[in-house]
Amino acid sequence: MSVGKTTVHDVAIIGGGLVGSSLALALSAVGLDVALAEPLELQTSTDIDAWDTRIYAISPGNAAFLEQLNVWQRLDMKRVQRVEAMEIYGDAPAGQLNLNAYDAGLRELAFIVEAGALQRAMLQAMSGIEKVHFFSPARATEMTVSEARARVTLADETVLEAKLVVGADGGDSWVRQAAEIASRTNEYRQLGVVANFETEQPHRGLAFQWFRPDGVLALLPLPGNHTSMVWATPVDKAEALLAMDAGALAEMVTDASRRALGNLRGISPAAGFPLRLTQVTRLIAPRVALAGDAAHSVHPLAGQGVNLGMRDVRQLAMVLGERLPRQDCGDWALLRSYERARREDIAAIKFSTDSLQKLFGNSSVWVSAARNFGLSAVNQLAPLKKLLIHHAAG
Repeated sequence: MSVGKTTVHDVAIIGGGLVGSSLALALSAVGLDVALAEPLELQTSTDIDAWDTRIYAISPGNAAFLEQLNVWQRLDMKRVQRVEAMEIYGDAPAGQLNLNAYDAGLRELAFIVEAGALQRAMLQAMSGIEKVHFFSPARATEMTVSEARARVTLADETVLEAKLVVGADGGDSWVRQAAEIASRTNEYRQLGVVANFETEQPHRGLAFQWFRPDGVLALLPLPGNHTSMVWATPVDKAEALLAMDAGALAEMVTDASRRALGNLRGISPAAGFPLRLTQVTRLIAPRVALAGDAAHSVHPLAGQGVNLGMRDVRQLAMVLGERLPRQDCGDWALLRSYERARREDIAAIKFSTDSLQKLFGNSSVWVSAARNFGLSAVNQLAPLKKLLIHHAAG
């Protein structure tokens, strides 16, 4: 059996999705040599006329960060939609919360971007950077860590030697397991069902969310008279939705959304993905750091999962970029600094999304009255709404 070559880098990132790719770009910008290994062969071209079923709600702060990485400006802005306001409804008429970007002094709450378009922009931005070495498809099979370095062996026997390994490889992170970082996963026993629709009425940059007895339904605006649905619902309900033909599903969502955008017409197949809460005991191990879903998986009802991962990237890039001249990237003090800086934000998002999911999943009459009163109470507190908006926009 032939022995693969060894390549030497400052940082080896496992996982080439949005989090891993943006981290590679950010670290190369501060002068670090980066290896990026992605187990799948990423698609660089798709049917750009069809709307991507998977979308991201990117916060203004993260959009600005992606612009610094020369990614955002590569997107076709005709396919990017600003979310200027959001209407949130409880499961009783009294429960309602309205959030408006302008009331908080912002232009938008978020940008809706197709996942495929953003991935293509990432790959394009990386293509001309000498300090980013992209390995794809490349599956990691072994990791060893010594006092001075870490070594990751790929399936083709290539060895990535680096001062730091970053696990950006998703909720079932191989790096997390290889580093023996303990995690606990709570299955919500729900699927997130996604699909795109053409709308009868214009959305005017408005997003909607309904807390329903059968889960949380959201409609997020897409350019033109189009909307993207995310329906987090129990598995049996989700499977029923996925089994419907396009016409029946559109009729179901039209009714469930209280005809907020008039009649809907399906323009993409529905897809579903399992929802879970993943908590890790640590974000770091010797010469290892976790970022994105490898470090935390949260319920999508607040649309903060991807933004949480991007804030991991921003913090880790800042910590490594500001290190002392002779300090290597895997220095324990640097990793501890990253972990401490991210702990509060991660805990806040986990607590809020998990608590809301449990609160609106409770069928008690008293709990129902309290949660709907809570939505309306927050709606009357302009300073609190402004605080919530600014935190989510970061």
